Amino acid sequence: MEIVAEIYERIIERCEPLVTWKVLIADDDPNVREIIRLYFRQQLIELIEAPDGVSALTMLAEVKPDIVILDVMMPGLDGYETCREITKRYEDVPVIMLTAKNDEFDRVLGLELGADDYMTKPFSPRELVSRIKAILRRMQKGQPIIELEPVQYEFDNLIIHVTRREVLAGNMKIDMRPKEFELLAFFAKSPGDVFTREQLLEQVWGYDFLGDMRTVDVHIKKLRERLSPCHHVCIHTVWGVGYKFEVAACS
Repeated sequence: MEIVAEIYERIIERCEPLVTWKVLIADDDPNVREIIRLYFRQQLIELIEAPDGVSALTMLAEVKPDIVILDVMMPGLDGYETCREITKRYEDVPVIMLTAKNDEFDRVLGLELGADDYMTKPFSPRELVSRIKAILRRMQKGQPIIELEPVQYEFDNLIIHVTRREVLAGNMKIDMRPKEFELLAFFAKSPGDVFTREQLLEQVWGYDFLGDMRTVDVHIKKLRERLSPCHHVCIHTVWGVGYKFEVAACS
């Protein structure tokens, strides 16, 4: 068994240069970090560990992670406040929240603060990796978040430039979180079409989402707030069905 373990370690060492993703996790539970670290190593994902929110914020600028995982219940600066600071300072860094609570309010609060996803403890490391991959697939450098043609959509005073990831309302540039932009770009591709929450989760989030449908509702709410300079509500609720992007509403 020792020989097998030694061979395995050598294989892992030789594979280190293949690591392509860097993940920063902030969690005060060393056991949780260890479980994630061991699984990530098998998946060739580099993990940077922080025991609390303050340490995570300090390390963020230095390590420049592709994604951040935050535990909600941490001493000092909790996951919510840490998430608030990250989304304020770094618009393009996605965040996944880990929570031991299964309360809807806690999940929605994390999304309201800018988190891109959440998972309830206990969770499967395999599922965590799947969610990370789903987010990072759309954030490869030089690649548009959603492969759409044409690369730009114009609706009167609203312009959505897909490859530049820019949204303009008149002469004002609107900053958006990655998932908010993906959602708007997807709507812009099919103006007037009605989509259910399940369809939006599948097409925009890109995997079989295991959380609740409030994820879509929260992102729709944030998107409407972002689009307020357009002076019209462009995303309409179709009661009992879902949502649609109405071009006429932006004219």
